Amino acid sequence: MSSRFPVPSAPHQYEFEIKRSRFLTVVERAVNREAAENVIRQQRQAHPQAAHVCWAYIAGSPDTTVRSMSDDGEPSGTAGRPMLKVLEHSGLGEIVVAVIRYYGGIKLGTGGLQRAYSDAVTGALKDLPTTQWVPRTAITIEFDYPLESNVRHCLSQFDTDEPATDYANQVSIHFAIADNQKTQCLQALTDLCAGAIQIGELDQQ
Repeated sequence: MSSRFPVPSAPHQYEFEIKRSRFLTVVERAVNREAAENVIRQQRQAHPQAAHVCWAYIAGSPDTTVRSMSDDGEPSGTAGRPMLKVLEHSGLGEIVVAVIRYYGGIKLGTGGLQRAYSDAVTGALKDLPTTQWVPRTAITIEFDYPLESNVRHCLSQFDTDEPATDYANQVSIHFAIADNQKTQCLQALTDLCAGAIQIGELDQQ
């Protein structure tokens, strides 16, 4: 698996028209096959009057084998394959693209359809907001209340996701740390708390 790669950071849409056919592209993040197929299902439900809802996805790192596509009734090879080819050359991972076509009454021909679906994805990716995926490990730490502000300041110095906090007899903070900073972060927390901290390592994300 790649050590880091760009992924969509927010849902994104792109729209254009060719010979009265309207093409609406929806791009979302798909961390696995189930997430990708859920997005596709949602788009089918949202556009029941569309002539076609074609799609392609790479549900994992850019080199994953978890990928698929569909022409959804368009001539074979004119929609899903061109869409997936654009994704494969983009370097993006964890991505699903659905192109919704509202037919305008004028046939585009095989070549025209291939260009249209390819352009639908290329156009959407131009302004797609992205973030870098990095391998992370989920961590839970527990410590006494007086240490909380110092612990939070320490965590802010490292590449962590948004922490979740529980308050009981002690403070518990759950977060995921970038693997390349894990050892340094946990050592800093241990030193800061003079060992008065419990650290539980969960799993790699």
